[in-house]
Amino acid sequence: MNNRNCWQSPHPARLAHTFSIVARDPQSGEMGVAVQSHWFSVGSVVTWAEAGVGAVATQALVEVSYGPLGLTLMRAGKPAAEALAALLAADEERGLRQVAMVDAAGRVAVHTGARCIADAGHEAGEGFSVQANMMASPDVWPAMARAYREAEGDLAGRMCAALEAGQAAGGDVRGKQSAAILIVKPVSTGRPWADTVMELRVEDHPEPIRELRRLVGLHRAYQHMNRGDELLGAGEVEEALHEYRAAAGMAPEIEELPFWHAVTLADLGRVDEALPIFRDVFARNRDWATLLTRLPQAGLLRDDPEMMGRIKRETGCVKRET
Repeated sequence: MNNRNCWQSPHPARLAHTFSIVARDPQSGEMGVAVQSHWFSVGSVVTWAEAGVGAVATQALVEVSYGPLGLTLMRAGKPAAEALAALLAADEERGLRQVAMVDAAGRVAVHTGARCIADAGHEAGEGFSVQANMMASPDVWPAMARAYREAEGDLAGRMCAALEAGQAAGGDVRGKQSAAILIVKPVSTGRPWADTVMELRVEDHPEPIRELRRLVGLHRAYQHMNRGDELLGAGEVEEALHEYRAAAGMAPEIEELPFWHAVTLADLGRVDEALPIFRDVFARNRDWATLLTRLPQAGLLRDDPEMMGRIKRETGCVKRET
């Protein structure tokens, strides 16, 4: 900040000419930010969110502290509009900023400074805002808003649809480099590590939005896996196995997902069901067969030499010591 008598940021301004969306899902109450830019690691600069508080996107000539300070003001009870107005009032370079906020009540505030590099603009709707600067076309943010309104599914899917529409309408005039998505829960548990629904970054990639969409799909698969672990711990075996099957089906290229499904079946004594899964996994990567033999000692598979011998014989695997 240039005015030494006003609020000072500890972070220097950075360039993040980009397009983004902040939104609150009315069904789940989840809040999030998604962004794409021709700028390395854009998620580390633009995306901010806190469970039970809100989400912020700060871009253009970035004043990074709009993120944490905006969340601080909303946490103190200020609606998004008041929080943003307070920060803008203290910023002599507000003409170069582009900032959007959504609070836990779904109230939205957005600012596009008059000096943001064209094409630049924003569109706010119920519970969301899309904003863009240094775009190839002024069609970018209207296309994003339209896509978000028309998309179905969860918050991550709808925000990805907005990014895809923005890119299809022209995107960043410089091209593509990085993308990110951050989603938090509607209510804080007081445990930040448990309050983040999704936090994914594509730091440098020729097709960052496509890669982000792929990672979102993988994240969903692992969510099913984690849910299966929870259900198994609660003694809900069939429900857990259903989640494991869902995880493996969503990401068939990931060997680890069916492997642990098969381990669970074997541990339950359902070796006949586990065998074809083990065969497929071991055929793709025999290192999983090595790992299997180490699980009983770690207490992650019942110590049953007869069962282990059968698995090794009928899958053709041979224990390899390293």
